[in-house]
Amino acid sequence: MLHTSPELLAELREILARPHLASRLSGLGSSIEEALDLYTRLAQSASPAQVPRVVADDPDDDHVIAAAVASDADLLVSGDRHLLGVANHGSIRVVSPAEALLLITR
Repeated sequence: MLHTSPELLAELREILARPHLASRLSGLGSSIEEALDLYTRLAQSASPAQVPRVVADDPDDDHVIAAAVASDADLLVSGDRHLLGVANHGSIRVVSPAEALLLITR
């Protein structure tokens, strides 16, 4: 199951609005709004009660950890080096997409 939060959706919107990504979406016959709509239909939204400081080098990544905690996640899958540096937060393992694929296919 995929999980997100309002803060993470806002960040995704900003990232997809970057010219190189917006033009790729357009080239695929899609838009930022269509991509966000699809993602929100695939993911459950969590509203973390609090966002504690966890990721020292990138405070924005604390929202990712908070969403994972609020979603009672087992895995947090990311290619972000700051998040991968956390490795574990409580019972949540932080893994790369390649590691997640290995875990899921076992």
